[in-house]
Amino acid sequence: MPRIVPSRSNPYAGSPLDRAAHRRDDAAWITEALAAPQTLFVPVWRSRSLLRGVEEGRPEAVFLTGAAAAALRLAGGPWAFLGLLEGVPVFAVDASAADDPLPLLAPEIGRFTDLRAAAGLLAGGEASVLAHARGLMHWRTRHRFCGVCGSACTAESAGHVLRCLNPDCAAQHFPRTDPAVIMLVTRGDRALLGHARRFPGPMYSTLAGFVEPGESLEEAVAREVFEEVGVRVEQVEYHSSQPWPFPASIMLGFYATALDETIVLDRDEIEDARWFSRAEIRTPDAHGFTIPRGDSIARRLIEDWLSGAP
Repeated sequence: MPRIVPSRSNPYAGSPLDRAAHRRDDAAWITEALAAPQTLFVPVWRSRSLLRGVEEGRPEAVFLTGAAAAALRLAGGPWAFLGLLEGVPVFAVDASAADDPLPLLAPEIGRFTDLRAAAGLLAGGEASVLAHARGLMHWRTRHRFCGVCGSACTAESAGHVLRCLNPDCAAQHFPRTDPAVIMLVTRGDRALLGHARRFPGPMYSTLAGFVEPGESLEEAVAREVFEEVGVRVEQVEYHSSQPWPFPASIMLGFYATALDETIVLDRDEIEDARWFSRAEIRTPDAHGFTIPRGDSIARRLIEDWLSGAP
């Protein structure tokens, strides 16, 4: 199968930030940046992002400065330096300790909403920054103790390292990202899509699964496809990747060519799988199914495959 070139950047990718990693251990610079009036803060509350315009279908990210940012920081949650946006420092701050963070903010500022509710409607750069903040704050709020000895940890490197406070251990822990492969399996003019129990309604999507230790990405693609639907594949070709902080993954997108079309389902993994023609996938509503929403790499894999043929 000829390599399919990505048509555009995936949602949550393409960050406008300079991560400026060299600043993370500059304590004086970080202290000054935290207090600077122009500094931007990206708030997270219980894995939700601060947005406005969601109900109107025109969502946009809300970044805080000044008094509003100070009010959320007083909630005492973790924070981390994300980088520089056109030279302006940007920090994530988590307000999950507050039962309701909105009383700390002006009522017109916005609402804390699941980032996925914006479903690809956010400007690309905003979606990337919000995803970055969500993923990093998820790690900070759920990894407060050392995984080696169980002692409490303290944050270092502007929130990017957690160090065990037990001097006999002193292990360092870094943000975790779990690699997952996601693949569109094709054979001629047909593509293999599956339906999992967790999917909304009659949605059919690409197959996916986590990479196991000691496994290459290509091996993970072949293993997951065979485990879920009993199909052997070849010609595994990389397409693109997508940050997916729901809660902490990086989705690595591939195409693969099936050696045959016989499906043997593992119903613990997937409820149904079918071969669909390009014509059917172009008009899914007419054939009684839906495809993934626009903010997913699964949708991008499908769309780029469809655009590769008349």
